[in-house]
Amino acid sequence: MLKPFSQACENNKQPILTQLKPALANAKTVLEIGSGTGQHSVYFAQQLPHLQWYCSDRVINHEGIKLWHSEAKLANLHAPLTLDLNDAWPIDKVDAIYTANTFHIVSWELIVRFFAGVKRHLNCQGVLCIYGPFKYNGEFTSHSNAEFNAHLTARDPHSGIRDFAAVESLAQQAGLSLVSDTAMPANNQLLIFKRQ
Repeated sequence: MLKPFSQACENNKQPILTQLKPALANAKTVLEIGSGTGQHSVYFAQQLPHLQWYCSDRVINHEGIKLWHSEAKLANLHAPLTLDLNDAWPIDKVDAIYTANTFHIVSWELIVRFFAGVKRHLNCQGVLCIYGPFKYNGEFTSHSNAEFNAHLTARDPHSGIRDFAAVESLAQQAGLSLVSDTAMPANNQLLIFKRQ
């Protein structure tokens, strides 16, 4: 099997790292939800050696993630955990949770479950980082995002670009406050929340 590769991951890893460095400066453990190809996990674990980086995804993606990991051989990068948002999470407490390009793929019901998991597993003063496209007041931030959303919902009516206010409301219900909402390349955002 060839290593899976995402050009988007390659393009956005450096801008995301710039935001993660200060946000995760005091964290020791981070759980990545929806690790996908595994590219982000390798890059961030290399660049943030103070962190123990725990990958997670559905079993279908584990083989590809392991190919990236076996090549990198990083002591602070852990084998992928099996995590399906429908089920209990296979980890106790962590200082940070990171997810990229997942909210527009999964259903709203699974996003609600995501925040229930965050409430259960994120330490006090813990940080949540969410990367991807969002709508504001029901409006897309670009024409290309509107087109992307049409493509998503045609493929799966339960998916689609989420409204920032609805996501922030779920975060608040889970005891989190918004720290920053940063515009990123390719019409994405990085939302950083902190548990009070």
